Amino acid sequence: MNAMTLPGWATTEETSLWLSDKTGKPWNLSSLLASGLTPHVWLDYSEEYADLFAEGIKRYPAPIFFVDDIKRLSEGSPDVLIRMTRDSDRISFKLTPPGISMPLNAIRFFQLDIVRMAEDILHPPVQAPAPAKEIPKGMSKEEIIFVFGSMVKMDLGKSLADAIGIFGDDGARVRKNSRAGKNSYLWNPVTLALGLNDVYRVPMPRLKKAFAVQSELAPWKDAWLESLRLLGE
Repeated sequence: MNAMTLPGWATTEETSLWLSDKTGKPWNLSSLLASGLTPHVWLDYSEEYADLFAEGIKRYPAPIFFVDDIKRLSEGSPDVLIRMTRDSDRISFKLTPPGISMPLNAIRFFQLDIVRMAEDILHPPVQAPAPAKEIPKGMSKEEIIFVFGSMVKMDLGKSLADAIGIFGDDGARVRKNSRAGKNSYLWNPVTLALGLNDVYRVPMPRLKKAFAVQSELAPWKDAWLESLRLLGE
């Protein structure tokens, strides 16, 4: 292969050779993953995994992003094991254990991702330090109901008032300040959203959309995205 060429979906070897030519340093699968490149594998339609495919889609590149799956590859696994991916509509999908196994040579990297990473290495973006933003301590009962009320079947107002489980002090509830009265509680929307998904099965795509479009959740968007990153979502 000519190291100056790069396919639209490059193998690990093709990606490593191309980046070595551009950056002057060696690359391998572990360093590609450590750099943040997302590996993919092409999935062909099967009855077993039909839920991954939208109508009319017979083949698509499925990303590998689950933390444990990436860690396994980084540590030198002899094959690929995918326990969570995204479907053809890019919605996160947890696979039935043990997941999908494929050979290492099935891994592909997207050309645009590779080129962007090379540009960032060769020409690091200069960013002015952003002013520190003070994140509010929490949201009021009314705000929580407005944002999340339509996602649950329960009486969310009553659950917040009862303060049991994820709605209480051991969950998402916080006081406005140390001297606040019993009616002066706030709720951390990130903690609450993760609890609604885990305990009450509120779909993660609905929660993600809320943090993406709801202006009331804007102050917590970075904290939400960091939580998703840590969870491998």
